[in-house]
Amino acid sequence: MPDQLTLATQADRGFEAHRKPTRRDVFLAEMDKVVPWSELCAVIEPFYPKARAEGGRRPVGLERMLRIHFLQQWYALSDPAVEEALYDSASMRRFVGIDLGREPVPDETTVCKFRHLLEKHGLAEQLFKAVNQHLHDHGLKLSQGTIVDATILGAASSTKNKAKARDPQMHQTKKGNQWFFGLKAHIGVDEATGLVHRVVTTAANVADVTQVGHLLHGREKAVFGDAGYTGAAKHAKPKRGRRWYIAAKRNTVKAITDATLRQLTMEIEHTKASIRAAVEHPFRVVKRQFGHVKARYRGLAKNGAQMLTLFALSNVWMVRKHLLAQTG
Repeated sequence: MPDQLTLATQADRGFEAHRKPTRRDVFLAEMDKVVPWSELCAVIEPFYPKARAEGGRRPVGLERMLRIHFLQQWYALSDPAVEEALYDSASMRRFVGIDLGREPVPDETTVCKFRHLLEKHGLAEQLFKAVNQHLHDHGLKLSQGTIVDATILGAASSTKNKAKARDPQMHQTKKGNQWFFGLKAHIGVDEATGLVHRVVTTAANVADVTQVGHLLHGREKAVFGDAGYTGAAKHAKPKRGRRWYIAAKRNTVKAITDATLRQLTMEIEHTKASIRAAVEHPFRVVKRQFGHVKARYRGLAKNGAQMLTLFALSNVWMVRKHLLAQTG
């Protein structure tokens, strides 16, 4: 064994001689290769604390903290939970680069301060843009079609807190016959690649159609949306030649009396729905793959920053095979 390996590391490797790679091992190994670490660290570096000439405690490495932050998003971990997970999981420690024989895991306060640093300087949006620029540079360019949609994320409705009140920035809304309290994540997804290029976070009671202007990159010739986006053209900056393919309401289709015309309309709606289906994939990744089904923080700003990070990471995850093929 090389001299730099500690006895603890040597013992771990000895016991793991016949260890089978788990899904977590494979996932983290892939993310280690495809996430553009240097580009993302360059975004944060101007704002990150520097070692002081007069001495004192040195800050934890920037890339290490970014890796811990991403672990929180991938596994829906709070600040205390990610600290415990790093002590518990050898695969997570390998991903972050921590050897418990030499150093402890950064504590939950350090993790919290790093998250607050990103929120204070609006760096989540810059990281989102940096990820999409990296994907663009690897051949995943935006097409001339955008699909828009939104999803509801529930927030804690309990008043058992210091303020004795629910989060004032969250609101309730009715979907079908069920009421929800929380926020909405609105996204604009590229029709060709299925990648998210715009993210807006609002209270749950904000109508989907009002945010459509913020979900377009401006070069679209076609925009797709469900029936909730009826009248969307009025809420977006006009562009010559742009076509709007918005789903017809069910009652409108049912009201067609001519059987041939109704059948033709249903076929057209089915075609539009098959194109819109691509917008559901990022939601599935965030909610099922990453386990983010509830708003974690109070206020829209903190949750909005997390949604930007989550959809940036979902973009990387969805095209990981393409990136791995390019990097070998």
